Amino acid sequence: MLAARLYTMRKLPSLLARTLVSGTNGSPLLPDMAEGHLPIHVNNELFVAWCQQKIDEHKSRTVCPEVRSRLRDIVGASTNWRDHVQAMQERKALHTLLAKRQEDLPPRRMKDSYLEVLLPLGSQPEIREKYLNVHNSVRFGRILEDLDSLGVLICYTHTKQEMQPRSPLSIVTALVDKINLCKKVIYPDCDIKFTGNVSWVGKTSMEVKMHMLQLHDGDYSPVLDATFVMVARDPENKRSAFVNPLVPESPEEEEIFKQGELNKLKRIDFSTASLLKMAPTAEERNVIHDLFLNTLDTKTVSFRSRILPPNSVWMEDAKLKGLQICHPQERNIFNRIFGGFLMRKAFELGWATACSYGCSRPFIVSVDDIMFQRPVEVGSMLLLSGQVCYTEKNYIQVRVHSEVYDANTREHHTTNIFHFTFMSENEVPRVVPKTYGESMLYLDGKRHFAAIMKEI
Repeated sequence: MLAARLYTMRKLPSLLARTLVSGTNGSPLLPDMAEGHLPIHVNNELFVAWCQQKIDEHKSRTVCPEVRSRLRDIVGASTNWRDHVQAMQERKALHTLLAKRQEDLPPRRMKDSYLEVLLPLGSQPEIREKYLNVHNSVRFGRILEDLDSLGVLICYTHTKQEMQPRSPLSIVTALVDKINLCKKVIYPDCDIKFTGNVSWVGKTSMEVKMHMLQLHDGDYSPVLDATFVMVARDPENKRSAFVNPLVPESPEEEEIFKQGELNKLKRIDFSTASLLKMAPTAEERNVIHDLFLNTLDTKTVSFRSRILPPNSVWMEDAKLKGLQICHPQERNIFNRIFGGFLMRKAFELGWATACSYGCSRPFIVSVDDIMFQRPVEVGSMLLLSGQVCYTEKNYIQVRVHSEVYDANTREHHTTNIFHFTFMSENEVPRVVPKTYGESMLYLDGKRHFAAIMKEI
C-alpha cells in the first residue's frame, strides 16, 4: 500500500489515533485498507505536525505504524495467516449491519470521501529503496499498488457509519477504467501526493477519481490521473451490498457525476462491441486483409506461404511469459491476493515485453480497461503472458493475460486482462499477426491504442 515499511513515530496525537479508528474500514492509510501491503511510515516531527493540521481540517490522511492492526480490528481480519479462517467466520455476524435498501443509507457529498496522502520520497529518503528502479526513477508497479489501496480506502471513507465499529462491507476493485500519465519520469527524490474522492455512485458500485502529483521547486505538478471502479460486497465477499448514494453540490460536481454515468455507458458499449462477441467492422476487415496480402510470397502465390515484411516481427515472436506462486504475504484483508500486487506483476511483465521488443527503455503512457474477472486465491499458481499486439511509430500496445492454474484439475481460469500503452525511445518494428486469433488481438490492441490517443 502506500509505502514501505518505514520507521514511524510511536506516539501520534490522540486525535489522529481517534480518526484512524473511526472509519468503517477506511483508516487514513493507503496500504492496509486496500489490500495487504504496508503504508507510509513517518518519523519526522514536522511531518507529524503537518498530519495533525490536515486532520484538523478534515482534508488529509497519512499513516502511522499502528494503522495495520487497527484496520484489521475494524474489518475483523486476521493478523496471522493461521487465524484467517476464524477471522472470516467472525465476519459473518456483520451481515446484520448491511442496509436492506440504498434509500436506508445517508447520502454523501464528494468532499466527504476526499483524501490526500503523502508519499515522502524526498523528505524521507529511507523509503526510496522500495520505489526505486534501475533507471533511477520510481517503479510504476508500486504506484499501481498505491492507487489500488487508495481507491479502496476512499470508498470505505464514503461508506463509513460513525456508530459501527466495523464495516460490514467488503470493498474490492472491479475495474481500472484508465490511468493516463502526463510525465515520462517519476523522480525518486521528490515527495509525491495522492488525492482522490468518489466521483460517481450506483447502487453497489463506486467510481473513484484519483490524481498523483510530485513536488518540484516548491509546487506540486500533475503526474497522472486515474479512474477506478470499486464494488461493495457482503462481509463474506459473496453478494453485492448497497452503498451510500452520492449527492453533487455544485454545477462542477454535477458535471463530474454526469461523466461517471457516461463512463459507465462507454464501458457497456465497449464490452458489447468486443471482438469476442461481434465480428470486426468492414474497415477492420480491410486492415487485416491488407496485412495478410503484405505477407504473401509472390513467388509461390500460396495462401500458406507467408513472408515477413521488412522491419516487422511476427506476433508469435513478440511475447513473454511468467509464473508467480501466490504466497500468504501478498493477501489482502479478505485473504485473497491483493489486486495491486497483481497489477504490479502484470505491469512489470508488460514493461519487459515492450523493452525486449523495442530494444530500448519503454515509458508507460496509459493503463486502461483492467477487469478483475475473478479473485486469486492464496496458494494459486498465477500464469502471466505478455503479448505485443499493436505498434505504431514508437508506441507499443501490450496485452497481459493473467490466469490461475489448478494443479489438481489441470484447469486454467482467466482472472485478469491488462492493457498497457508504452512509448519507446526509438521507433519500433511493426508487429504482424499470422493467424486469425492473432489478427483479433491486433485489432483489439488497435482499438485500445486509438481510444488512448484520443484522450491524451
